[in-house]
Amino acid sequence: MGNPRAEYIPIIDRKPLKLPGDARVAVWVIINVEEWDINAAMARTVLPAPQGVNIIPDIPNYSWNEYGLRVGFWRLKEVLDKHKVKATVSLNASICKSYPRIVEESVKAGWEILGHSFVQRAINLEKDERDVIRRSIQLIKETTGKAPRGWMGPGLAETFHTPDILAEEGIEYVCDWVNDDQPYPIKVKSGTLISIPYTLELNDIPIYVIQHHRSPELFERARDHFDTLYQEGAHTAKIMAIATHPYLTGVPHRIKYFDKIFEYIKQTAPDNSVRFMTGSEILDWYKSCQQ
Repeated sequence: MGNPRAEYIPIIDRKPLKLPGDARVAVWVIINVEEWDINAAMARTVLPAPQGVNIIPDIPNYSWNEYGLRVGFWRLKEVLDKHKVKATVSLNASICKSYPRIVEESVKAGWEILGHSFVQRAINLEKDERDVIRRSIQLIKETTGKAPRGWMGPGLAETFHTPDILAEEGIEYVCDWVNDDQPYPIKVKSGTLISIPYTLELNDIPIYVIQHHRSPELFERARDHFDTLYQEGAHTAKIMAIATHPYLTGVPHRIKYFDKIFEYIKQTAPDNSVRFMTGSEILDWYKSCQQ
């Protein structure tokens, strides 16, 4: 059947893309800031309840996530501020009301806010996904003064209708499709929608929660990942996503490895050969290449 949302064009058959200043790699850092409903089953768990039952409220797993909002986010921000890197915050819109300080400081730092539904619940479970998308966009716009240009589904989940709805509601790019190193058009019924490369390979959930790697793993993967993209980027520009969650990468035993990623990139790549960009900056660059 093939992919119903994307034309298949092997990367070897594409016209080379050039980043501004002939940079080889665009690196974008995504911080997923999520609110889990204490009245429902948790989005994911690290500690099962005794006797294997499902409990509500699930205090240990709820507070595991909230640690990221109270502490971990601020560690991530300190590292990125140190390296003068602007993040893209993948935001559950409810955070605007529940944890407004995070949104205030993100906006003040010039970070981009990316729509990540209203709360951390798969869009497939929502009774009216258009309403959820619309409410998320509206609350982010009311809070920050700007409607989000991009969208990421919780768990990267979509229905068969999500891309069409996103385009109709004014979303310009989506991050759910982790199938390329370059942006590409998503097929939608009306308007346009661009896929910006996200990642499951440099993503702290698979690395730490599912695969149970030691703390250095994110840095070691990022180092090796960057080396390959940097070499390939001499021919055609590549996008490198680094996906984090404050309750995972923002903990004390992992934060120094997050810091080492940026130290390594800056020490390895000559000035201007790497661009740190937000999702919208990547979108605007890609669209300019298509003109």
